Amino acid sequence: MIVGIMADTHDRLPLVEKAVKRLNEEKVELVLHAGDYVAPFVLARLKELNSQLIGVFGNNDGDKELLKRKFAENGFEIRGEFAEIEAGNTKIAMLHGHQTLLLNALINAEAYPVIVHGHTHKAEIRRKGKTLIINPGETCGYLTGKSTAALLDTETMEARIIQL
Repeated sequence: MIVGIMADTHDRLPLVEKAVKRLNEEKVELVLHAGDYVAPFVLARLKELNSQLIGVFGNNDGDKELLKRKFAENGFEIRGEFAEIEAGNTKIAMLHGHQTLLLNALINAEAYPVIVHGHTHKAEIRRKGKTLIINPGETCGYLTGKSTAALLDTETMEARIIQL
């Protein structure tokens, strides 16, 4: 299964549209969003995805109740601050990452084959023992000047960062 991963969209709608287009071109079967949508109107752009979307909240997400409602209206899932996802035969833990102690505890426990997070806006793929850690960087491109997402193949357990 090919999983698209994004985070930190921060209302930058033209780049959200680019991300959706690219993830659709990559024929992803599932998209994970590690938070910081910021405003609920970004969901209108994400509804163009040709796949399921599962998300978590970030530290900059304001109206969480409206975000929950917009997720539901578009047939997506938002699972609060943390999500455990089955993708193919792979268990994935996802959180935004602003709770550094929690993120580091999850990584150090090596309890999940894959951990997805955002928050730092820095695209990074690394391993800690048997755990693959993926930060897709920032879709918005505000801090680094680079708009990125990630792709994960759950069969080969290989991930890569893609420029949008």
